Amino acid sequence: MADVNLWLLVGIAIVVVGFFLKLDSIAVVLIAAVVTALIGGMKFNEILALIGKSFVGGRGASIFIITLPIIGISERYGLREQAVKLIQRIGNLTAGRVLWVYNIIRQFAAAFSLRLGGHPQFIRPLVHPMAEAAAQSELGEGQKLDEKSIEEIKAAAAASENYGNFFGQNMFAAASGVVLMASTLSENNIQAQPTEIAMWSLPVFITVLILSGIQFTLLDRKIRKRGKN
Repeated sequence: MADVNLWLLVGIAIVVVGFFLKLDSIAVVLIAAVVTALIGGMKFNEILALIGKSFVGGRGASIFIITLPIIGISERYGLREQAVKLIQRIGNLTAGRVLWVYNIIRQFAAAFSLRLGGHPQFIRPLVHPMAEAAAQSELGEGQKLDEKSIEEIKAAAAASENYGNFFGQNMFAAASGVVLMASTLSENNIQAQPTEIAMWSLPVFITVLILSGIQFTLLDRKIRKRGKN
């Protein structure tokens, strides 16, 4: 049995200590990677070349960062306020209905691989304030949402994004997760086409739509009950 260089585990120790001390996560991981590579015998120039190659190869994953300044400027000049005013003009809306409609749109968009949604792009500036405004409108001007209801609406808004993204994307046969599952099964001598995996995701897709509707309906009931007390 070949000797194992236990010093390579120093990188793991750096990550554990860094996260425990709540240091910058990107810096901690980068330092751990560099230290591990140096212990493994790589030259510093080789490490830099590898990091640069990895960054260039995965640069598409960071494109969303470009949208953040736009979202920030839009919020600064009244995006959230306009979303609230829109909801106040529409009758018969509740927080649960707003979130369920967004969840439906998000799931179907993900099923067709349309990059619609995101916590910073939609939930924070639009969906959450719209849901909160709908809940407030339902209670009436004489009552205000309590702190617990506000926090539950925030959590449910974030959940609506997660449901739509996670359970909708596998309906698209060319999605990275579906391709990964198909290739993994193929490596284990199990033949499954991406289209077949996507079709088997349909029951989960429908179940999530139903269960999320129930969850958001129960949220409305809890908010109404607290408003009456």
